[in-house]
Amino acid sequence: MFGQIAHSYDFLNHALSLNIDTRWRAATARLAAPDPADPAPVLDLCTGTGDLALTYHRATNGAVPVVGADFCHEMLVRAAEKAKRAGAAVPFVEADAQALPFPADTFQLVTVAFGLRNVTDTDKGLREMVRVAKPGGRVAVLEFSRPRNRVLGPLYRFYFLRVLPLIGQVVSRSRENAYNYLPRSVLAFPDYEALADRMRAAGLADVWFRPFTFGVATLYVGTKPVT
Repeated sequence: MFGQIAHSYDFLNHALSLNIDTRWRAATARLAAPDPADPAPVLDLCTGTGDLALTYHRATNGAVPVVGADFCHEMLVRAAEKAKRAGAAVPFVEADAQALPFPADTFQLVTVAFGLRNVTDTDKGLREMVRVAKPGGRVAVLEFSRPRNRVLGPLYRFYFLRVLPLIGQVVSRSRENAYNYLPRSVLAFPDYEALADRMRAAGLADVWFRPFTFGVATLYVGTKPVT
C-alpha cells in the first residue's frame, strides 16, 4: 500500500495538512533536540520519504549523525533522492520496526512521525525503539490525535473521513484505498494519556506530551532509564 502511494506521498502530506506538517516536524526537532556533544546518532523510524530525518539534519547543521529506517523500499528510494538533492549525508536502511537491525543502546534519540500506528504490533514497535535507545536517551513519537474541542472535533472527523480520503484517492490512485485506511487508523489509535501509558509500559520514564494545532497532532517524549 505504501509503495503504491510513494509517488504522491510528499505532495499529499503537505497539501492535505495545508503544509502545517512541516511545522510539526520542526517543533519536534526543537522540543526533542539531540545533544550535539553526544556522538551517538539519531534514528528516525518509519521515516517514509525522510522528512523528519532531514529536518533533524537541518536543525543540527549536520553535526549529529541521523539514520532513517523504513520497511517500504519505494519510500526509501525517494528519501535517498531527497537527501542527495539536499546534500545531506543521511543513510537510509530498509528495516522492520518490530525487529530492528541495530544493537541495543545505540541511539541518543529514536523518533517516529506518523508511523507508529502503522506498525502491526504497536507495543513491540515501542519496545524496539526503547531497546535501541541508549540509557538516558529519549524516544519521541509525533502522531495524529483527535481534537477534543466540541466544535473542532466534529469538523475534524468530517474532513478526515470524508474530504481527505476523496482527495487522497483521486491524486494517489491507490489500488489499496490507502487514503481510506489512513484516517481510520488515526481514529482507532490511542492518543494523549492512553499512548503515554503505552510508552511507559514499554519501559520509558518521564513521559510527557504536547498537542499541536488544537490537538490535530501530538508529540510524545519519554526517556530510557539509566540502570
